[in-house]
Amino acid sequence: MAERAYGAPAPPTSTAVVGESWYGKDIDRERHTAVLFSALDMTEVMNRGSVFTDCTFRRARFTSSVHTEVAFVNCTFVACTFFDANFVDCKFVGSMFDGCMFDAMKAVGGDWSFAGLPGADLRKAAFNGTRLREVDLTGARCDGGVLRDVDLSGAWLHGVNFSRCDLRGSDLSAIEPAHAQLKGAVITTVQALAIAEALGMDVRPEA
Repeated sequence: MAERAYGAPAPPTSTAVVGESWYGKDIDRERHTAVLFSALDMTEVMNRGSVFTDCTFRRARFTSSVHTEVAFVNCTFVACTFFDANFVDCKFVGSMFDGCMFDAMKAVGGDWSFAGLPGADLRKAAFNGTRLREVDLTGARCDGGVLRDVDLSGAWLHGVNFSRCDLRGSDLSAIEPAHAQLKGAVITTVQALAIAEALGMDVRPEA
């Protein structure tokens, strides 16, 4: 399993839910703490206002589910499928992802600060207006993906691949150009100036 930042251990679980099907279920403001969800099927679930704290999801399927103002706080996701899942104003603060599939996943708004996504394949995922402050994207593949208007301040970006990624409007202050792939990344003029300055260039107006 990929390690959390600073080697912090995953929170322990006290109960287990194994092999349950929540297919197509409407979930409203449920609360779960320290639960291991193994092989949970959340396909086409409509989830509103629920809170999952210190939970672990193993091989869970979030396919085509919609989550609105849901909190997954300090949770762990292992080998989960997020194909075509939609997260609107959701919170994933401190959560860890290992070996998950994010194809066609969309996150709009919300707070994913301090989340761990090292090595994640986000090439077909889209984040819009999401807070990703101090997120771990070490070695992540974001080439061709979308990270628009996101807060990446303090993010761990060593070895990240942002080639052809739409980064317009995002905070790129944490990028070290020498340690990230940026070829073809879509950025604004203001962002280009910030990156030039990060490379040590002296940017001045034309005489």
